[in-house]
Amino acid sequence: MTEERKRVPVPDFSKGTPPTASAPAGAPSPAACDCPRLDPADWDGIESDWTDIAFLQDAVNALLGVPIGYGTIRHHLEDRARRAGATIPADAMVLLGGGRMSRKLLLEVEDVPAGLKVTRPGGFAFSRLLEVPWGEMKSAVERTKTEAREKYGRKPDDVWIWYLTCRECSAARKFETLVVAHYKARK
Repeated sequence: MTEERKRVPVPDFSKGTPPTASAPAGAPSPAACDCPRLDPADWDGIESDWTDIAFLQDAVNALLGVPIGYGTIRHHLEDRARRAGATIPADAMVLLGGGRMSRKLLLEVEDVPAGLKVTRPGGFAFSRLLEVPWGEMKSAVERTKTEAREKYGRKPDDVWIWYLTCRECSAARKFETLVVAHYKARK
């Protein structure tokens, strides 16, 4: 006796998960998720002073621009900060840089003890809090770079991405992402 095969449609996630899609069984609801929530009044279209901010830095491998091992490297940075005695602020920024083969990953830290090597970018940052479904990141980054260039008269020195949602809450929170255009201090 042969077992009858049943065809099950596979959803097309290329344009993001539909907002009506339900979370997997056992997944936390977006309200219960630990992902950071930013107030648009404090982050969207805002210029921030970065003269006193510090980050631990590492690199994430990427395959054609897609980061691989992001969670592992992030946890490694968190462990390194704790072992050294640095403080990780509540809702610390976790910024991902660009790159096709490797991307910088920065974790915001405070109370940096002597001897802990940190990156202090200085300058200022212009940020946009955006909804960025899958496949639209390049467009969101370009829009932010164009807006920053028009506002400050020059292109940003760096552009960073802060993914504000995890896979469990992304669709419900409409793929909230902070795009940061960073400008180094002029000498």
